[in-house]
Amino acid sequence: MLFLTEAEVRRFLPMRECIGLMRSAFARLATGEALNQPRRRLILPAGSALHYMAGAEGRYFGAKVYATNPRYPAHFWFLLFGAEDAAPLAVMEANALGQIRTGAASGLATSLLARGDAHTLGIIGSGFQARTQLEAMLAVASLERVRVWSRSEEKREAFARECSREFDAPVEAVGSAEEAVRGADILVTATNAAAPVLEAGWVAPATHINAMGSNQARRRELPAELVRRAGLIVVDSLEQSRMESGDLLLAFEEQDWKRVVELQGVVAGHAHREDPGQITIFKSNGLAVEDVAAAGLVYERALAAGVPFWPPLHS
Repeated sequence: MLFLTEAEVRRFLPMRECIGLMRSAFARLATGEALNQPRRRLILPAGSALHYMAGAEGRYFGAKVYATNPRYPAHFWFLLFGAEDAAPLAVMEANALGQIRTGAASGLATSLLARGDAHTLGIIGSGFQARTQLEAMLAVASLERVRVWSRSEEKREAFARECSREFDAPVEAVGSAEEAVRGADILVTATNAAAPVLEAGWVAPATHINAMGSNQARRRELPAELVRRAGLIVVDSLEQSRMESGDLLLAFEEQDWKRVVELQGVVAGHAHREDPGQITIFKSNGLAVEDVAAAGLVYERALAAGVPFWPPLHS
């Protein structure tokens, strides 16, 4: 069995390839060849929580388990097994794994839903997830301008400076959420906010939105008016969204769920942007099947690179 660190996960999981893995995973979900079990949570009186989710895709299956407490750093782990014989293959630190595959899922959705001439990206949030969201958008769209806003001026300025250098991209920190949103062809919300971070009136027709910051039923980044305006709403999993997509749960009546389609259906060609002026939303919660697909590549690359087994094998 392999033990893989965050640094090794980053080394073996390039964004462009991960976007391709997400396309394959959702295509297999559409045909029934892949399986996903929604996230469950065990919440303790102290505020600590255990989150766990499982999936199967191709030659692999596995589970992600992570522990959180609002006052302390989170701890993410992924357990990978072989589908054919249930053999344990790898244990890996999974913070970067989740970060990269979340960006890749948004990249896949954007490649399918955004207008082909989209050239301006607005990002609200400058934290851990925002960086790979930007990387994924750059992989699938010809961006001429990127504007980022977050509550901390220091953090958004640092984000713009570092990402401009890292990705050779025109990233600009702006002074308000409205300035980031107005005129954007693609919009990413990557925050831990409990209440909407923008106003519906700022969003122009034909904008594509990736909302990925909230995965709890009582938290949202998008205002209800904007959700109701959207012509096409896509989720990674309808089952999981009905449990934890606050952006939709807090905006919808029961009949509104009929408007929602799954990303697997878009990949399979069953749904698409019908009107060039439609606002489209991809509401991402993150699926275990995405982790399995990404972890499988990391494992294969680690084997090819000669990463030593753990515990060490003896002849």
